[in-house]
Amino acid sequence: MVFRPLAFILAAGFTCALASGQSAKALDSAPSTPDTQPKALTPEMRGDIFMARKQYREAIDTFREGPPRDPVLWNKIGIAYHQMQQLDNAKKSYEQALRFKPDYAEAMNNIGTVYYSRKSFRRAISWYQRAIKTAPTASFYSNLGTAYFSRKQYEQATAAYKTALELNPNVFEERSSYGTTLQERTVEERAKYHYFVAKLYAKAGRNDLALQYIRKAIEEGFKERKKLEEDPEFAALRDLPEFKALLTLEPRVL
Repeated sequence: MVFRPLAFILAAGFTCALASGQSAKALDSAPSTPDTQPKALTPEMRGDIFMARKQYREAIDTFREGPPRDPVLWNKIGIAYHQMQQLDNAKKSYEQALRFKPDYAEAMNNIGTVYYSRKSFRRAISWYQRAIKTAPTASFYSNLGTAYFSRKQYEQATAAYKTALELNPNVFEERSSYGTTLQERTVEERAKYHYFVAKLYAKAGRNDLALQYIRKAIEEGFKERKKLEEDPEFAALRDLPEFKALLTLEPRVL
């Protein structure tokens, strides 16, 4: 079974603010000056709106109206293709972004996600490492950890996840579908994945989140209950009523 919170997390998100009716009326009655004139949306802004609406084909067409050598636009075109599972076109777009900006870490990372989607984990790791050398961000380390996890290299996965958590304490909780950086959280062993994340949170002293992920692990069929009672990371949790209750929890019937 494939774990999907697929997790595409952003280095830059897409938001669209709408003015209230009262504010709109105030603008209508205000004298027209250069500062109050409405500004035309750029192709990138309009493309971002289409992305937020999940209109990926329209987003691609709109991004293409922008400067043809803009690496950010090519990267966003790649993400739109990626969302449509057109991985070949996505990879070509990310590579085009790198041609115009060879040190574009987000595009390197996103090429890694293409290889990850194809289960070419070794190549994914290589691209994530390249991205990290250029810009060591939490999302890149998280991706690296997930690729190691999928290769069952749990020690390396734990080290990468630990660094990701140190760089961004909320890296595993952030959820979004658009932006310039894709964060991959698709794993096949989701019960074990949740158990690993629970250990990281417990070690960091974030007991509420550790308990949440223990519950997720058990509900998804985590069978090594003895580890919860023996692993040193959970020592501070064992006297909590919530922890004891979790040990009696039955796996969720799917």
